[in-house]
Amino acid sequence: MAPYLIMVIILFLLAVAGLVVGVTNDAVNFLNSARGARAAKNWIILLIASLGVLIGTTFSSGMMEVARKGIFHPEQFGFAEIMIIYMAVMLTNVILLDAYNTLALPTSTTVSIVFSLLGAALAVALLKVIRSPGETTINLLSLYINSDKALAIIAGILLSVLIAFLAGSLIQFLTRLLFTFQFDRQLSRFGSVWGGLCISLITYFILIKGADGASFMTESLKAAIARNTGEILLLSFIGWTLLIQFFRWIFKINIPRLIILIGTFSLAFAFAGNDLVNFIGVPLAGYHAFRVFAAVPGADPQNFPMQFMSGSIHTETYLLLIAGSVMILTLWFSKKSRHVSQTELSIARQDIGEERFASTGISRAIVYSMIAVSAFFQKHIPERTRMFFNRRFAHALPGTEQETQSFDLIRASMNLTIASCLIALGTSFELPLSTTYVTFMVSMGTTLADRAWGRESAVYRVAGVFTVIGGWFLTAFIALIVSMIFALLIDLGGLLSVILLFALAVFILYRTFRHHHKEQQRSAGKKEDSDIFAQCNTHTCKILGYIPDLLKQTIEAIYREDRKSIKQLLTEVDDLLTDTKERKNNFTVCLRNLDEASLNYGQLYLQMLHYIREFSHSIEYIVRGSHDYILNNHRAVIEEQYGELLELHGGLERIFCEVSATVSSRDFSSKESIKRRQEKLLKQIGIFQSRQVKRVKDGRINTRNTLLYMTLLFGIRDLLAHLVRLLKVQSKFIPHDRVPGSTGKNTKNEQMDLSLFE
Repeated sequence: MAPYLIMVIILFLLAVAGLVVGVTNDAVNFLNSARGARAAKNWIILLIASLGVLIGTTFSSGMMEVARKGIFHPEQFGFAEIMIIYMAVMLTNVILLDAYNTLALPTSTTVSIVFSLLGAALAVALLKVIRSPGETTINLLSLYINSDKALAIIAGILLSVLIAFLAGSLIQFLTRLLFTFQFDRQLSRFGSVWGGLCISLITYFILIKGADGASFMTESLKAAIARNTGEILLLSFIGWTLLIQFFRWIFKINIPRLIILIGTFSLAFAFAGNDLVNFIGVPLAGYHAFRVFAAVPGADPQNFPMQFMSGSIHTETYLLLIAGSVMILTLWFSKKSRHVSQTELSIARQDIGEERFASTGISRAIVYSMIAVSAFFQKHIPERTRMFFNRRFAHALPGTEQETQSFDLIRASMNLTIASCLIALGTSFELPLSTTYVTFMVSMGTTLADRAWGRESAVYRVAGVFTVIGGWFLTAFIALIVSMIFALLIDLGGLLSVILLFALAVFILYRTFRHHHKEQQRSAGKKEDSDIFAQCNTHTCKILGYIPDLLKQTIEAIYREDRKSIKQLLTEVDDLLTDTKERKNNFTVCLRNLDEASLNYGQLYLQMLHYIREFSHSIEYIVRGSHDYILNNHRAVIEEQYGELLELHGGLERIFCEVSATVSSRDFSSKESIKRRQEKLLKQIGIFQSRQVKRVKDGRINTRNTLLYMTLLFGIRDLLAHLVRLLKVQSKFIPHDRVPGSTGKNTKNEQMDLSLFE
């Protein structure tokens, strides 16, 4: 009895962790539209979502059946086998969802739980078949596994992805054609009718999907709703239209904002009512199984029948409310939730900016094909028609509010309305649509219709879409395989395996938490001063201090043949390259946020980014060559070479420090002195090259050693060359408003010599 009691306790601990990681992943479904459009302050959005979650949890009782009998036939398993399945499922689910959260990839918690159940049940069923006396055949698995459910889920993935994207694209295209991006005038004309239609569809969604698990939703009531769908929608449409028009006259309400907030509530309500099973359904099923087993003293856990799980079991309301409270706290305090939200918002945003995904061959091919198709239609569509569509889809001039939005209120309201309508429709036809898949693909469809994927961003956005979709299919595959492995390990090792796997899950959660925390700190460190001149100087001085340190560590790693250190240095250099690339690629975004007084510093900033990028390439050339040398087990550098490299490093470090102090103080009186020292160091590099040639001739070193040594010398030479160019550019730009006693007025001395940009 004691081992199973420990398992139940662990299941409840995993349930809490499952709620946290599950809500972190699924919150994007009902928060992103409101957040992306800045429909309200963040605390108001969270308050409305929390209310939806709290009410929705009380309607979840009827949805817990899938954890007990949706994927496998519980009457075919004993109590011990059921506990193995549930332990494997929860361990897999928590680890998998947390991994997706850390990677900022939204996935389906429904698919995760379903395929975890399928994998664990399949593993236990295989063991039963193998151990059973008589003929062993794979056909016996059909006695244990409800394979039709898994196939329906897979079909639902493909169906929901395609339909949601097409519906989002078409409906948003027609909506934007009607309202345009300057939608205030159109809203004043027929905004009430449009709002009444959207909210009536959302209301129907609440009835058919959100309240599906409520106790008052009897089969007869569901059938009545299905029979009278048209009448319900018509009455709701009329009622909401009149009510919206009344509030518009009296309170001047913003109709799209009202739709977004009601839609946020409805999706949060449906999420808690239907997806709560994904987080606590399995632990509650294990808890109920343990209570029944414990009520029979002396029962054999291996053969104790589980027929009772095939029936309906009521879930205690207080457990649902506790789960709802954990979900609400996660909504308010989970930083990973915002991290996951940024993935969809970055792909769906209207303007260009920093892209989260790199282009791929598939995305480039798709964009190229779409450009060709667009060019073909442009040739055959009359010019007047093209001009009409271009006027209707002309973007508004950026304003203060729009600059902080990923997209406008019209698109956000349609995201929620279309997603609600499709999910309600799929539920009425008993199709296993995923809320995550529908909401994400609707958002992508509306983004495409709004022409948010322009020539500057399309390849990156399309690559992001394919990355997310690919992650969905990986969810099913990974959940299936990992849960099978966990179930086999638990069957072999018993309680010891459970404890070790639980410890592994805790360790992984801790490591991902630490990783995310470090990433947040690094991102916070990238937040620059709004003063671009201060940004330029601060970042330049930081790099000038960082490069010599990397070089010194590389020389030490080569001399000690330290593999661990050189691998870490290569990682740091790759991060440096990524950071400098992002800064250079997002230069135009930075300029857009500048005030008029700082525009003169834009050219300086661009050139500094260029030379910092060159520094990064040069040090990467050195570190990567050293990394390959050490990993291939070549001989270490000799003492003579080590001494020469340290001597060069000392001279380079002094010059870098002096240039950094010069840039920081804006005192360039030592420029000529720095240049003479640089020339002296370059001559020293030439001397060391000659010495190396003599060592080769004397047979003291081999070819590999020579290639490495020359790589280091050439890399140091390049660093010195870029350093002098950087100093020259800096000295040509002396803003008098930064010099004590200046008038603060711009002069011609502040103009950049663009010929220096090499």
